[in-house]
Amino acid sequence: MNANTLWSLRLGFSNRQANKIEEMGIEKFLKQSFSTRYKEQLPSFIDSEPKTLAELKEFKLNVKNAVSEEQRKILKKQINNSIEFKKWWIAKMQDNEYPLREKMVLFWHNHFVATSQKVKVNYWVYQHNQLLRENAFGNFKELTKKIIRTNAMVRFLDNIDNKKDKINENLSRELLELFTIGIGNYSETDIKEGARALAGLGLGNNEAKYRRQFEDQSDKTYFGKTGNWKSDDLVDMIFEQKNIPYLITRKILKWFIYDSPPEELIKYYGDYFRKVNFEIEPLLIKIFTEEYPKKNAGSKIKDPLLFIIQLTDELQIKEYGNGLIAIFLKQQGMDLLNQPNVKGWDGGNLWLTSQIYLQRNKTVDMLSSGKILSRKTTEQNTEVVTAIDRNFEKTNVAVAFDSNENNKQIIEELCNRLLFKTNDSMQKDMEMILKYDFDAKEANAPNAVLRLFNYIAKTPEYQLL
Repeated sequence: MNANTLWSLRLGFSNRQANKIEEMGIEKFLKQSFSTRYKEQLPSFIDSEPKTLAELKEFKLNVKNAVSEEQRKILKKQINNSIEFKKWWIAKMQDNEYPLREKMVLFWHNHFVATSQKVKVNYWVYQHNQLLRENAFGNFKELTKKIIRTNAMVRFLDNIDNKKDKINENLSRELLELFTIGIGNYSETDIKEGARALAGLGLGNNEAKYRRQFEDQSDKTYFGKTGNWKSDDLVDMIFEQKNIPYLITRKILKWFIYDSPPEELIKYYGDYFRKVNFEIEPLLIKIFTEEYPKKNAGSKIKDPLLFIIQLTDELQIKEYGNGLIAIFLKQQGMDLLNQPNVKGWDGGNLWLTSQIYLQRNKTVDMLSSGKILSRKTTEQNTEVVTAIDRNFEKTNVAVAFDSNENNKQIIEELCNRLLFKTNDSMQKDMEMILKYDFDAKEANAPNAVLRLFNYIAKTPEYQLL
């Protein structure tokens, strides 16, 4: 696999940007990626959602007072809006000329987890998602302050139940353990005192707000400092700690390049992150430009989203809708907006269990043969469609190749595009598919190349980047 294709996959969701990276160079490509704009207009699926506490109260009252059939309709519409949310986001990932911002939104989404299933209010989940988009390349400390004051987060981590006379430690604990500094760098006292500082931070109209009757106004001692601290104060003190940069640099390296990032790189980039005052953009520039020349291909297993978008792109499938991608992601354990727990998707080897690998190979076979789910099937609730329910339609598929090349040249062309390495055994297998007398101009040549692609896409090496 050539470096530009590799980094197009790493910085996006397919190899569509490989030529741009080659033409512009990695630094100019990154600068262009950072300058991308995004629409702030509310998507249509949010229009009918409650957006204020008063509207939410009215919505709940309508559900409560409705007869069973009306209740089902109201709740079904809310579920469908959640599905439309996923499709809307997948479209943004696919349609963006410079997709790094959405790749970072997905990273932050898996760092500051707040699932749709628990938050239940689509508008709050959208606000959370949009905040990640706005601050994708901004300041980590400031983003942390904003995130813990979203309705989605205080709802997801139960801070709405955190009151001065009944403390709930969930948000305080995850702020330290998962969001900022990591296990081993704080005490149980810090968790308890932090929870007291967060007491009373509950739901508001546009963001979470403190309610005076539930606040703890007494002094708290946090990381050795005593005062009547609130949420921003906690974050400021956390970011003064020695080990603050390393949790996030580890996760960024793991998200983009290495499933097991070297400790020396975690510290090296972490020290730089502190030096630039926790600004994400310069950190990403340093990481990507310094890792780009290295021979580090094959160091990461593709996540399901990258796998399916690359697969449909290579097969030039136009009818494979975003609802189908959402179904595939859920089956593969990467359900957007609904991670399995507050830790998010662990990734790494968990993206390639025997079951997941089998599902991927079946999907390769299905799509390579031109089979996609029927429109009728995809119009069902995509959250509950299973493999047993599938009804298929046929579509045209094709893999791009140079018809002026011979068998070995076409094999090399596809390998450079799809595989981080090959071996003699694989080469022999591929030459059995495209034999020495293969004529790329014959009418059946595209089908032979399609068989070659099918073989490549089911190899363990194709699962890596």
